[in-house]
Amino acid sequence: MTSAIVTMLLVVLIVAALVWLVRQRAKAQQTRLRDAQSDARRWVERLGGSVLNLQGTDDASRQAMADAAERYTAAGSQLDQARTVAQCRQVTETAYEGLYYVRAARTAMGLDPGPELPPLTGQQRAGAVTEDRHVDVQGRDYSASPNPSAYNSHYYPGGNVAGRPVPAGWYSEPWWKTALVAGAWGVGSFLLFDALFSGMDGAGYPDGFQDAQALDPGGFDGDPGGPGDAGDPGDLGGDFAGDFGWGGGDDSGGFF
Repeated sequence: MTSAIVTMLLVVLIVAALVWLVRQRAKAQQTRLRDAQSDARRWVERLGGSVLNLQGTDDASRQAMADAAERYTAAGSQLDQARTVAQCRQVTETAYEGLYYVRAARTAMGLDPGPELPPLTGQQRAGAVTEDRHVDVQGRDYSASPNPSAYNSHYYPGGNVAGRPVPAGWYSEPWWKTALVAGAWGVGSFLLFDALFSGMDGAGYPDGFQDAQALDPGGFDGDPGGPGDAGDPGDLGGDFAGDFGWGGGDDSGGFF
């Protein structure tokens, strides 16, 4: 009889301990979620303040602020839908993107760009445009530059698009957008990477297409690659990747 009572007490204690552990884990998870939501909201509000208080004065700065405003809209929508820590981090990353566009706009206007921002995912790997390039690819003109101009008025902060690095810099058009939305690079797009970035120190493709193949053996053949590639906006995607585009809605056209 005594042994049965002891056994029952042990079972009760074990069950109580398990219930306590589950509750503690749930509480900790809720705390992490609240902290992530608070952090995301703080960055979104910071982006919103910049979008509302800064206006571009030339083509490059106006386009950069239009892109920042779109990131602000996207981040706000994502924040409303965020139910997990990972989704909150996605919101924060989107806000970072927007603030990079704000920094670009301020730079284009000759203003202090402001404090440094946390790096975006894939940004270091992608590198940056370090020299002016003007190329003709399949009968279409493209250019890239480390500095804004009336011709190179589309900024990209650097990162992965559909699994492949696009260097930070100013471009004549947002040619990466089609791959961003489709989740894959089209046939022939390696030609643009090779022409724009081959031999450019600091870019993610110093040896052009050879580096592109090394980074992605599947090549630039329209293959969406692995599960992590499709719909990946600079590796910021996750659940929201397909919901939000970049920039001011330009039609990039071309062969992508």
